[in-house]
Amino acid sequence: MDVHIISVDTIKPSSPAPNHLTDVKLCSLDHLIPADYAPVIFFYPDQNNSKLLHNLPLLKQSLSQTLSRFSPLAGTIKDDLSIVCDDRGARFVTAKAENLLLGDFLESPDLKVIAKLLPCGPVRKSADCVANIQVTEFECGGVSIGVCVSHKILDGVGLSTFLRSWACSASSPEEKNPARPDLSAPSIFPAADVSLRDSSMAMWGSLMREGRFVTRRFVFDGSRIEILKELAAAGSTRDRPTRIEAVSGFIWKCAAAASEERFGHKRPSFVTHLVNLRKRASPNLPQESFGNLLWLASAQNTRVVNENVEFSELVGEVRKSISRIDGDFVKEMQCGEGLKFMRTCLEEIRKLGSEDHVDHYGFSSWCKLGFYDVDFGWGRPVWVSSIDASGPFFMNLIILVDRRFDDGIEAWVTLDEEEMAILEELLFLALAVRFLGCVETLPEANHSFTSYSTFLTSLLSYKVLNHHARAFGLLEHHNQAHNHLPELLSVLVVLIELQTHDHLLELVP
Repeated sequence: MDVHIISVDTIKPSSPAPNHLTDVKLCSLDHLIPADYAPVIFFYPDQNNSKLLHNLPLLKQSLSQTLSRFSPLAGTIKDDLSIVCDDRGARFVTAKAENLLLGDFLESPDLKVIAKLLPCGPVRKSADCVANIQVTEFECGGVSIGVCVSHKILDGVGLSTFLRSWACSASSPEEKNPARPDLSAPSIFPAADVSLRDSSMAMWGSLMREGRFVTRRFVFDGSRIEILKELAAAGSTRDRPTRIEAVSGFIWKCAAAASEERFGHKRPSFVTHLVNLRKRASPNLPQESFGNLLWLASAQNTRVVNENVEFSELVGEVRKSISRIDGDFVKEMQCGEGLKFMRTCLEEIRKLGSEDHVDHYGFSSWCKLGFYDVDFGWGRPVWVSSIDASGPFFMNLIILVDRRFDDGIEAWVTLDEEEMAILEELLFLALAVRFLGCVETLPEANHSFTSYSTFLTSLLSYKVLNHHARAFGLLEHHNQAHNHLPELLSVLVVLIELQTHDHLLELVP
């Protein structure tokens, strides 16, 4: 995909920043995230056969009005403690995707070139503004809007608040009360120094690894997630898990199996999950709270050697780790010893990550952030995407994003290239098993084992499946296979549907 830059402008706020916002303090939690940006791209089809770029003047005007309400996004990052609201403005790039229809791109997205639809790279340069926008028109209509806003000053919830406020100004100019940011976070989580930044950098540094990492996009539709939730609830998890917990536990299970094959033995592992504090604080913090109001939940699996950990157990660990971040936990973060408490939590994660034989998988959920509600007047986006995070130095990272329909989830998974290949092997095997003609759906998996005898014989003829079945903790010996058949079938059904359902799995070579 060739993307040609047409223009680069700076959009100033429609009115200057108020005097009391000349110098805006950062909160202590803004030191938690080391990433410069959390890029996101919105795709809009041209439903009325009109050139959406004709709306550029309206987009720019409404952005100018929105920046006057979100003064920090039009300012300059002074240091690690404050932002100067100097009305510098936002960078606005207009571009054209040559010889490519939006429909063709969405039919088979190329994750390796999708970054061309963003206004800047993942690492912030001095010339970059706090807020950077790129509007790209595709052949015969349709546009993408790529957004890179500094992660130093807001999280996904804050970004969604800004984007929906901008979209509201564009689609409903008469709206008198568009969303505005709540800037009270620095008084709730004051940053007297940069000690949390130092602890955070040490913690994230321990989770980084050298190697060749690749990104793949796996899409779980709503019905597949219901299968996972039923599996988890039928095991050791007492409560029915959320879709985030179920998908996270499933990916953890799959990744651990791939790690076992790569290294030849089971390895301890742990996951971290970024958790939004707004609704967990007591009382709740405003949804429009500006800043990185996030914390890390962590869950461990230390059972190795000959012990198998059920999928439901991992889901339960994820659920418990997230539930621990409650009102009392947030109060502990806010008390006089709050910074010390937070540094201690980060140090515990750093110690885990420093062990070479321990695998870490970092999760970040963009679900229920309202990204699919960002409507500039020509309809909601048909797709909201993350980007390919492939590279020689990174960490195991999983970003969970809403699907537009059916409560499904896209998982953007970045793993070591060798381990990703093992996961793909398992998925392709599941596709091959479907061709045997004897796979039935989960509700039918409770039938007599005898009805699956041919199926089981076929499965065990595949050496790789036999290995992965043991890795999943489903089969210990061939003569015990029938004891685990329902769970094996259930996992395979999920994998098969991921591989064969229309547009549900995107594997990029």
